[in-house]
Amino acid sequence: MTNNNLDQAAAELGMGGKLAPETDDSGYRKRMERRQEVQRQRVEERNKEKGLILVFTGQGKGKTTAGLGLILRTLGHGERVAIVQFIKGGWEPGEARALQAFGDQVSWHALGEGFTWETQDRQRDQQLVGEAWQTALGYLRDGNVKLVLLDELNVALKLGYIEADTVIAGLRERPELCHVAVTGRGAPKDLIEAADLVTEMTLVHHPFREQGVKAQAGIEF
Repeated sequence: MTNNNLDQAAAELGMGGKLAPETDDSGYRKRMERRQEVQRQRVEERNKEKGLILVFTGQGKGKTTAGLGLILRTLGHGERVAIVQFIKGGWEPGEARALQAFGDQVSWHALGEGFTWETQDRQRDQQLVGEAWQTALGYLRDGNVKLVLLDELNVALKLGYIEADTVIAGLRERPELCHVAVTGRGAPKDLIEAADLVTEMTLVHHPFREQGVKAQAGIEF
């Protein structure tokens, strides 16, 4: 079956969208058998491996959380990971404490001094971003690190603290099977185009804005 035929069959089966309710057990079974066959063929045809660039951006909450989920998953496979946080700093979040249990498998660097409206020193913030990027490059070039999380790098790019061309060139220095995840609002167009996977978080409700709920341990930090 060609890719076009697979896509057509998947569309007919509702794969990737909402599944229509079945009122007949026999019809449901036939539909699931067909879906299983389409999925099997898709998996068989997609057999490449490569280091991916994954971007998590948008106004909604969950970008760093998504990146840390990848970190935890990679650790579960016994691989080494590195986390370099841009902008953020000045406190130890709960995830940093939890990941200490993995010892040398994890390298964590929070190399900012807090939110830009708190630091109010553009020159200092830009200097720290430059230092964080040099740290990140060390891990990106290290063949023993499977996944590098560049947390809030998108914000540094948006503020002009580092150029997108510089970042993209650095990402291309990675070994063939090294993955990198980049988080933060305002991912630039060039980075989005260079990425293999881009997810945009959409804000629907937020308790801080709408209910006056403060940042809470385990949810925000």
